[in-house]
Amino acid sequence: MNVQEALKRHFGHDTFRTGQENIIIDILAGNDAIALLPTGGGKSLCYQLPAYILEGTVLIISPLLSLMEDQIQQIRMRGEKRVIGLNGALSYMERQKALLNLNQYKYIFASPEILQSEAVASALRKINLSLFVVDEAHCISQWGHDFRTDYSKLGELRGKLGQAPCIALTATATPEVLKDIESSLQMKKAKMHIQSVNRSNIAIMIEECHSLENKMKRVSELVKKLKGPGIIYCSSRKWTENLEQFLKMEGVHETACYHAGMEQEQRTLIQQQFVYDQLEVVCCTNAFGMGVNKGNVRYVIHFHFPAQMESYVQEIGRAGRDGLPSVAISLIGSGDMEIPLALLE
Repeated sequence: MNVQEALKRHFGHDTFRTGQENIIIDILAGNDAIALLPTGGGKSLCYQLPAYILEGTVLIISPLLSLMEDQIQQIRMRGEKRVIGLNGALSYMERQKALLNLNQYKYIFASPEILQSEAVASALRKINLSLFVVDEAHCISQWGHDFRTDYSKLGELRGKLGQAPCIALTATATPEVLKDIESSLQMKKAKMHIQSVNRSNIAIMIEECHSLENKMKRVSELVKKLKGPGIIYCSSRKWTENLEQFLKMEGVHETACYHAGMEQEQRTLIQQQFVYDQLEVVCCTNAFGMGVNKGNVRYVIHFHFPAQMESYVQEIGRAGRDGLPSVAISLIGSGDMEIPLALLE
């Protein structure tokens, strides 16, 4: 089966998106690869399709439970049942059963932390791994050195699991981060596939607001005027809650807030409600987004500007994944620069 046949048979598409085919060809040739594709550019196909041509199992390392569960659900909706996530959602007995039958799966999702378990590593060594995938690979550089140090151990782990070809996927990475990814994963002459992060269907706007009251009034006007689901990014948990209450008072009732301080069950519920169009807008911190596969987000508003340009590019990229016209609006007020500067300090 060639790549075109696999694309049609398993995914129902006639053509690849920009960059996908060359990435897949490199993987099938046994090369290590680093792929930078824009948010919504179809990164998951780059490892899901080779799984049907290569013999064995694909291991995908993912940073967030929500992202992992979303990918698993998408694969199952396609009719593929040979997929599992090794994470905290499994009971002890379910995990033990899964580890005894890993060779039955085509896709195995796991966090960097669970891969440090000797029981999990031992079970993986007994099966034929055809591909070692690191999704959201920029996390290696952002988190691997001090926050989630198990990211920095993935290169060593890969060697212990048989040195399968490795692909690192990301939507945001500077040249320095790309070098860090290649070094950390102990890649051998990795093939670089760097696509433009420009999304021509997203209009980018910046508006100056002269007071906080003016900024909040403008948010209300935009949410009422713009059609379709939207995301509003804030710099703090408190502001997500403030904006939720404000918008509800303004008559926008299908609104919720989302931040890392909430219970996991509540966060999952809000995410699912948004994905299935039960919520019109989510006021959130940057904790929201990586696990949300929603094509019809029509606008992204930044109530506060992010501290990093990479974060901005990734966050606005959650609009218009279906290719239809969308908009990214940043509301800038006096004093807004103080928040990211304080965070950077």
